[in-house]
Amino acid sequence: MRHRAHGKSQSWKPILQGDLACLACQSVRAILADLPAEASLASESSLAGGTAGLAILHGYLAEAGYGPNHVDAAHRFLQGALAAVTHKPTAASLYSGLTGIGWALAHLGRRLPNLDGEDALAEIDGALLNYLGQSRWVGPYDLIDGLVGFGVYALERLPWPAAVATLERVVGRLAQTAERRDDGVTWRTDPTWLAPETRAEIPLGGYNLGLAHGVPGVVALLGQACAAGVAAQTARPLAESAVHWLLAQQGFQGFGFWANPEAVSRPGRLAWCYGDPGVAAALLCTGRCLNAPTFQRQALAIARRAAKGSPEQAGVVDAGLCHGASGLGHLFNRAYQASGDEVLAEAARSWFGEALRMRRPGRGVGGYEAWVNGRGWTSELGLLTGAAGVALALLAATTLIEPEWDRVLLVSGIQP
Repeated sequence: MRHRAHGKSQSWKPILQGDLACLACQSVRAILADLPAEASLASESSLAGGTAGLAILHGYLAEAGYGPNHVDAAHRFLQGALAAVTHKPTAASLYSGLTGIGWALAHLGRRLPNLDGEDALAEIDGALLNYLGQSRWVGPYDLIDGLVGFGVYALERLPWPAAVATLERVVGRLAQTAERRDDGVTWRTDPTWLAPETRAEIPLGGYNLGLAHGVPGVVALLGQACAAGVAAQTARPLAESAVHWLLAQQGFQGFGFWANPEAVSRPGRLAWCYGDPGVAAALLCTGRCLNAPTFQRQALAIARRAAKGSPEQAGVVDAGLCHGASGLGHLFNRAYQASGDEVLAEAARSWFGEALRMRRPGRGVGGYEAWVNGRGWTSELGLLTGAAGVALALLAATTLIEPEWDRVLLVSGIQP
């Protein structure tokens, strides 16, 4: 199995310099000042919004030289997350459940000293293999809650035999549930998997075009399985056919939310979760994993189109990773580091500048609040929509440390 070295990268370069870099470092320190000191003070244990995600941040802060206490903090937050799921059963979900906590433990286990979580990880491996062994798969296929997320966990656990078996089983399940159409392979989202407000809009379900919940996540995972040398005979043709289907769904304004003819026609936003930036990131990762230059060129063309979008057009109102300004800065930074394209570098700097302008000292976490539909502006600690994710993106923009944490976003991974 192939694994990449971690830590400072010879190829990864800080994209922010001068005043922007200083402001970014100030923002990171402001976020740190508002983080809870103990896991018990966080509201949940998940990777996306809780203590497991905070452990990831502390791990990277330790590597970046932000102080001697971050290794201990990462240990404490991981232990707190594990204790929480031990006392309260949780879903298997990568972003909100057991495998996400396992992913954080496996990821930091290779980066931090004296972090021995193998017994806990072996238990998670066994539970996940058992879960995937049901006779007929009827659950979600997506990154956030479903098969793709389980595959991301397995990739982080390679080369353990249970991880190989898990990834093989995930690829097999994706092959079984795929719809083979004239324009390629795709996966249908069942309406029972949708939130009530989305189900009211799309009562029959359909074909989701977002990286977080849809087909782009499948494409990226299958590419990484090939790069890892696991189930490649099944994964490669499936990935290639799915890319052809996905590319056929882009319209004049790029990628929307759904490919359904009956769905309300809405142009996609500029974000990781939905829209051109997330699709481009997934496709670029897939093209590199498959050593497919055509896919990489198409991905960069989509990214350049997205780089022309303004904050007003993008629908960006906060700074989080999922659908905010720091997330866009990070995606364009990733695309720039892979391609050297200065158009993408300028887009990254512009969006990071936007994220820094969004900071309001004295509010939220380190000056950052998150906008949540139905709740308004809230203080969010977490990795996906909160201040921890903002800090991680800013660290990646100002240090030599490659942000391998973004493997959980499926925008980077094992390379051939």
